[in-house]
Amino acid sequence: MVLWNTTLENGFFLVGILQDSKYPGMVCATITFFYLVAVISNGLLILLIAMDKRFHVPMYFLLSQLSLMDLLLTTMISPKILVDYLRGQSTISFSGCAVQMFLMLIIGGAEDTLLAFMSYDRYVAIRHPLQYMVFMRPKVCWSMVATCWLLSFMNGLVHTIYTMHLPFCRTREITHLMCEIPALLKLACTDTSKYQFMVYTMGVTLLLFPLSVILASYTLVLTAVFHMPSKQGREKALFTCSSHLTVVGLFYGPAVFMYVLPSAYHSSQQDNILSMFYTIITPSLNPLIYSLRNKDVLGALKKLVGKVTLAPKL
Repeated sequence: MVLWNTTLENGFFLVGILQDSKYPGMVCATITFFYLVAVISNGLLILLIAMDKRFHVPMYFLLSQLSLMDLLLTTMISPKILVDYLRGQSTISFSGCAVQMFLMLIIGGAEDTLLAFMSYDRYVAIRHPLQYMVFMRPKVCWSMVATCWLLSFMNGLVHTIYTMHLPFCRTREITHLMCEIPALLKLACTDTSKYQFMVYTMGVTLLLFPLSVILASYTLVLTAVFHMPSKQGREKALFTCSSHLTVVGLFYGPAVFMYVLPSAYHSSQQDNILSMFYTIITPSLNPLIYSLRNKDVLGALKKLVGKVTLAPKL
């Protein structure tokens, strides 16, 4: 119990990617760059979708939610890394660790489920275009978003409370970029094998079930696309699907490696790199993937930039 109080008072040391790198300054500059790209690109995409009536449709509504989640996800990690580098010490309080874990579980879980709903949206749009606005009416869209946040909130709350009530009696060094369950369980001085199995089972379920929905949806979508009589229609449908599948790959690739593969198959250094990838790099790439090849989004962006440029002259 004394050791628990010691951890509670002093918190933890985060031994992450900066400590593992020979060039921490370069790593920090890279992280800062990706964070700025994520903030600007996701912020602009959210603004465009909110301002332009052409984007007030289910697909772009869900996309704006994805941008919001990406923005929150990277903001949970990147600024702290920069501050820790400038301070020369990477520490986090016990309560700060609990909050970070809780929010990461909520945002990551919500994005996981949202990607499945986005694949369903594409399935309805391509397989049932005449009934699209019936199946994807505003009430349904808001219900999807609420489901994402509610399920991830419940999952995050249960895991955070249980994990942070474990007695920590080993070193206070977390060999990870942030406070995540697998890294904290290594510090526990009690048998956590049953809980680790539960975490593994929940991770597999929460990751593989939405991924199965995505794969099933796109199998049906691609079947319909290749039977389209119009070449232009096929190309447009394939473009939309390819953008979403790229985002799915960027999110699920590192996540499956982190949470589905047993810990014996990966090291703490690999975990740090993968965590940086899906919490810092991926949020900056997602809006670019959706917008750079999208003529409607690029057109709206040029229009917005034109208004901002002309404003001072008026």
